[in-house]
Amino acid sequence: MTTDQMSAYIAAAAAAIDLPIAPEHMPGVLENFERLAGIAAQVDAFPLAPENEPAPVWRP
Repeated sequence: MTTDQMSAYIAAAAAAIDLPIAPEHMPGVLENFERLAGIAAQVDAFPLAPENEPAPVWRP
């Protein structure tokens, strides 16, 4: 995803949930989104075997 695509996505997502983002805050929001996208890519790249199913019941 390019920086322009990320900016467009952030603006659309914020509008969808009626979340105002001040123009001066947008660079920080974009920086955090880019950082989180990198982390998500690492998680997504982790191979999972078919037996790696989620637990049927979550117990804290």
